Amino acid sequence: MRVKLTVAYDGTNYHGWQIQNNALSVEEVLTGALRELLGEEIELAGASRTDAGVHALGNVAVFDTDTRIPSEKIAIAVNQRLPEDIRVMRSEEVPHSFHPRYCASRKTYEYQITNAEIQQPVKRLYSHFVYIPLNVERMKETAQYFRGEHDFGGFCSAGSQVRSTVRRIYDLQIFQEGEDIRIRITGNGFLYNMVRIIAGTLIEIGMGRREPESVCQALRQADRGLAGPTAPARGLRLMQIEYEENRQEYRDDH
Repeated sequence: MRVKLTVAYDGTNYHGWQIQNNALSVEEVLTGALRELLGEEIELAGASRTDAGVHALGNVAVFDTDTRIPSEKIAIAVNQRLPEDIRVMRSEEVPHSFHPRYCASRKTYEYQITNAEIQQPVKRLYSHFVYIPLNVERMKETAQYFRGEHDFGGFCSAGSQVRSTVRRIYDLQIFQEGEDIRIRITGNGFLYNMVRIIAGTLIEIGMGRREPESVCQALRQADRGLAGPTAPARGLRLMQIEYEENRQEYRDDH
């Protein structure tokens, strides 16, 4: 059977999701725990290859197994073999045709900012500290330019190997609660460091270092030099991945 896992993790101690030759990854630890539990050579296929230091509340992965353990019980069993910073939130059987990267989906990320004079130590691993006061209304005004389908080549780090840099952003909203600012973005896929570059651009606009309309030029020319810096990984978390039923879309989404 094919089993789908919904996985949450604190990415602080890991070099991203994907297995690396010389660094510890979430995928490596989870694969090892599943192999120990099931006594099989398990191969995971993950939906989103989150970068080093990025967190997740709802990443998705699948694997095939001959186990007789009910699919819904695998989450509880494997969690007993995982470190405290990785948890399988749900396990369920899915059709063999389901693949987390190729089935059409909507991914939602959040970027967390702490905007204060002094950083709270308990937030240092989970938000990006900015001491310069941010104009959140300017940031909200800018959000409209990202929505819709665009060529996001200017919001992608070098090294991304994809057939197309065109992506669709369904929604981008910015919320403020006291010193905490959240950038919430939903799209059909994201390029390498795309969300962090969008966040870095919005932060510079909030600081007054660039104008909201500058985003239009960066999108129109697909020029990385026209967008803002890449915001640090610790502020980013993958919130959820929603799959559309009875439809597949093959592409190189990150």
